[in-house]
Amino acid sequence: MAENTIFEKKENHLPVIAIVGRPNVGKSSIFNTLIGRRLSIVHEQSGVTRDRVAAPVIHKNCRYQLVDTGGLGTLIGEKKGVDMWDMCIAEQVKAAIEGANVLIFTVNVQEGVVMLDESVAQAIRTSGLPVIVAANKADNEFLKKNAVEFTRFGFKTIVPVSSLHKSGMHELLDAACSAIDREKLVQNDEGETLDRPYRIAVAGRPNVGKSSLVNAILGEDRVIVSEHAGTTRDAIDIDFVIKNRDGEERPATLIDTAGLRRRGKVDTVVEYFSTMRSQNAIENADLVIFMVEASLDGATAQDKTIATMIQKSGCACVIAVNKMDLIPSGTKRKELEDELHYTLPGMSYAPVVYISVKERRNIDELLNAVVDVADETSMRIPTSVVNKVILDAYHNHTPPVVSNSPLKIYYASMIGTAPPKFLIFVNQPKYCADNYLTFLKNTLRNAFDFSGSPIEIELRARPKKVMSFHDPKRNAPSSRPQSAKKRAARARSKQSAKKRGKK
Repeated sequence: MAENTIFEKKENHLPVIAIVGRPNVGKSSIFNTLIGRRLSIVHEQSGVTRDRVAAPVIHKNCRYQLVDTGGLGTLIGEKKGVDMWDMCIAEQVKAAIEGANVLIFTVNVQEGVVMLDESVAQAIRTSGLPVIVAANKADNEFLKKNAVEFTRFGFKTIVPVSSLHKSGMHELLDAACSAIDREKLVQNDEGETLDRPYRIAVAGRPNVGKSSLVNAILGEDRVIVSEHAGTTRDAIDIDFVIKNRDGEERPATLIDTAGLRRRGKVDTVVEYFSTMRSQNAIENADLVIFMVEASLDGATAQDKTIATMIQKSGCACVIAVNKMDLIPSGTKRKELEDELHYTLPGMSYAPVVYISVKERRNIDELLNAVVDVADETSMRIPTSVVNKVILDAYHNHTPPVVSNSPLKIYYASMIGTAPPKFLIFVNQPKYCADNYLTFLKNTLRNAFDFSGSPIEIELRARPKKVMSFHDPKRNAPSSRPQSAKKRAARARSKQSAKKRGKK
């Protein structure tokens, strides 16, 4: 791992259940069913899942980590004609098995035992871990009976399941959980509240170095890296702990995303789903590490599209300019930064860090920027201080007149964080020019050092003063002369009536 004390990989104290098997037997379908959401990409094409995809699961008041793996598509000892992806996937599966407590060996009951199943069984048998055989695609009673065929592998527990009909899943988890040592179980007490991790997504166009950066931070080959664009398909979550400047720890999740290509170049269903997962990761992130390539020409057209996506999400951002080792020596960094800000004008709020993942250069500087931005986005400013900054800016810089009416600012306060959100009461929001609203945002950013985070300002018309029903002034006697005369006349008439009655 990069030598720093700010980002630390979180040790997983949850027991791990890994799903393994040959390609296209339904591992990702079972994984999505067990976690209750679509996280792994599911497609009839084999080899779709490449990296390890993990998610927590709560079953019978206990918590586990469930891991989906790619399909093992080669026989043991087979070397001739082995695809590069098969080798990479095999390494990922090996790492998953080494970190697991229980294995769910997935097979296809409709196809029966095939040679690859026997090869996978032989590989996982040497691990010494408890193995539960999930006989998938057992969609009817006849197919469920055929699951007995897989007893030849020597594993005691065989559970017929159907990822299509969502049947047998509880029995599968029961069997897997019962194989875990009771001492390793983590109880999920009712009413327990877990801190939501700070989500950090690594985004950018294909082959810009996103997965290499993730591996550089981790210090291990957690995700597959190759020179081929489109290597990463799923959004991969890795648990982390962030330490701020005071040493306080905060749970975080680092997310490696698939490269975002232009919409016209997305030509397969798998790539379409990969793009959707990357967009969702950006929308749900608290901060995005936006990776671009170092270039004298600044950002590309696709970089601008991704930047717009980040701006619309409202999350914080740090720009990582990678491949600085390819820039000619003698090039001034200010020239690169000026060109980058010129081509990405909407990202002027994001700090820029120049790195070289290949040479492991400035990785710590990037992580420091991430932590600083994370701290700033959660900062709350007292209302009195916000009022003073806004009103001083208003008095020192008169707003332009819109619709023949001047803008008047009465009151301001901070109403939200991540991103920072402010409420300003004015006479009419339509009287505020766009450039003056930008001026107010820059004023707040400079005053409170909100670098890396977009600032939202809500302009609201000040409500008219309405007298309360319980206001003492409401029931006070009126001082109008006409009303006083009428009351005096009524009083005299009452007195004269009493005198006539006595007589």
